[in-house]
Amino acid sequence: MVLKNFTDLIDKVKASGITKKIVVVSADDAHTLEAVMEAAKDGIVEPVFIGSAEAIKNTLREIGEDAEAFEIYEEADFDKAAALGVQLIREGKGDFLMKGKLETSQILRAVVNEEHGLGMGGVMSHVAVNDVPNYHKFLLTTDGGMNVAPNFNMKLGILVNAVNTLRALGYEAPKVAVLANAEKVDPKIPESVEAGKLKDMYTGGEIKNCIVEGPVALDIALVKERAEVKHFESPVAGDADIILSPNIFTSNTLGKSLVEMAGAKMAGLIVGAKVPIILTSRGSSSEEKYNSIVLAAAVAAGSENITNDQVADLTGLKFW
Repeated sequence: MVLKNFTDLIDKVKASGITKKIVVVSADDAHTLEAVMEAAKDGIVEPVFIGSAEAIKNTLREIGEDAEAFEIYEEADFDKAAALGVQLIREGKGDFLMKGKLETSQILRAVVNEEHGLGMGGVMSHVAVNDVPNYHKFLLTTDGGMNVAPNFNMKLGILVNAVNTLRALGYEAPKVAVLANAEKVDPKIPESVEAGKLKDMYTGGEIKNCIVEGPVALDIALVKERAEVKHFESPVAGDADIILSPNIFTSNTLGKSLVEMAGAKMAGLIVGAKVPIILTSRGSSSEEKYNSIVLAAAVAAGSENITNDQVADLTGLKFW
């Protein structure tokens, strides 16, 4: 299946009867609580809050909610609240994690802690799922929020995470465009060379459960007419599900351009951890946070069905 937009995703999750437990760290933020409450009323999540109980209850009252109706863990210190959130996930008391009022760096410190964190020995990466008005389906961009300048093994891990995100949503073989400036490998451009290596791994059967094209320029990946003019034939041309960028700056700029200039709606997650992690900006709208909650719930539910069917074997790879 292929999802066209957030309406499709929301309808899919509601129809499935999925209810997942969300752990919200430092939850006394109005936009965050509004989004969580909407998802709870839709039957998608059951919330658990961490933070200053008094502040959380006051904010709940301000948005018209019953302040006594929810489970709240008292911990006003941001770093300790983040550690507690991770602990609850590890204890099986939550299905995914969401950042509230604290800084991203504070929650990530707890998430990546080698002894008590949520890592699984591989790469954690950021995926942004974009609902772009003039594109015919969801477009996932990665990695615009986690890995600054990934090496080749890290790019492979980022690709695996992105593909598994869409497979968890019901996609059979997501189409991956590995971004570069042109469609031919240029030995002078490392990003081009690495894109070609990922394509070679796909054609050689080392990457499965997806279709990989690279190196490929953005216009070819998204606009079939551009590919036809250049006589570039690929099932990914004009129909990409995933844009894998060479570094954080490219992906971050692409994502923000889609939102600010193309009117896209976006939901973002950290994937590759034990559970999905929502790290939306404190300035994000309630709608973006709601969409991210729905996405996280769907990925958490769908991931249970794909763990034994690998995209690529990452065993023994060194990422750093």
